[in-house]
Amino acid sequence: MKFKLATWNINSVRLRIDSLAKFAADQTPDVIALQEIKCANEHFPLKAINEIGYEHVAYHGQKSYHGVAILSKIPLETVGQHDFNSSNDTRHLAVKLKTGSRSKHPLILHNFYIPAGGDIPDREKNIKFGQKLDYLTNLTHWFEDDSNNHSDNMIMVGDFNIAPLETDVWSHKQLLKVVSHTPIEVEHLNKLQATKNWHDIMRTMKPEPEPLYTWWSYRAKDWKASNRGRRLDHIWTTPKLAKKAKSMEVITEMRSWEKASDHAPVIANFEL
Repeated sequence: MKFKLATWNINSVRLRIDSLAKFAADQTPDVIALQEIKCANEHFPLKAINEIGYEHVAYHGQKSYHGVAILSKIPLETVGQHDFNSSNDTRHLAVKLKTGSRSKHPLILHNFYIPAGGDIPDREKNIKFGQKLDYLTNLTHWFEDDSNNHSDNMIMVGDFNIAPLETDVWSHKQLLKVVSHTPIEVEHLNKLQATKNWHDIMRTMKPEPEPLYTWWSYRAKDWKASNRGRRLDHIWTTPKLAKKAKSMEVITEMRSWEKASDHAPVIANFEL
C-alpha cells in the first residue's frame, strides 16, 4: 500500500486550523503528525479535524505550550505518552497504525517535540539547555531498552530542535555556538540515532551537500530573501522501513501563507 506521512510543527492547532485544512486538501497525507498544538485536550478541535477528513485522532496536549497530535485516515491505537524529563510536558505520543503490513510487528509511529533548549548553550547558565540534553539522554536510554521498543517497523518524526549537519543550517561556522547546532546537541542526537540504526529519510532522499531547511525565524523581515534556515524537523525510520521510502518534500511555500508557522511541513511517501 502507498502511505503518505506528514510532520509539521503547527505552532497552535486552533490558530492554524484553516491552514491545516488547506494543507490536507492540497497534499492529502494519510497521516499528519503535529507538534506544538498549544491547547489542553478539552480544547482540541476534534470536530473540525474530523471534518477535514481525519477520523482517527490521538492527541496529548496542555494549556498554552507544547502538545502533540496524530491525525490519521488509517485506524490507530495509542500505545504511549511518555514524559522523559518528569516535567509534565506533553512532548511525545506513539500510536500503532493498522496498515495491513505483513510484518510480524505493527507499524509504530512516534511523534516528538524535543525541547528547544533556550538561548545559551551552557547548562550551568541556562536550565533549559540542561533539560534538553537530559531529555535526549533519557530518550536514548529508553530506545536502547528493547522491552520498550521491539518492533522492526518504527517511524520517528517531529520537531527535534536540532539541525545536525553542516548543510542543515544557513551557516555552519556562525551557528556552532547557537542552540540547535552546537556539537554537544549533535552528539546527543547521533547517540539517539544509533539506538535503532535509525535512517534519516530526509537526507536519504536529499543527500548532502544540498542545503535542506524546515524552519525560518519570524525575526527575518523577508525569510525567503535571507533564507537563514535550519532543518529542525525530521523523519527517521528503522532500517527495514527505510527501504520502503520513495520520496520526500518540504512544503516550503507554506512558510509564506497567512498566519504561517515558522516551520514548514515535511512529507514522506512510502510503499509498504
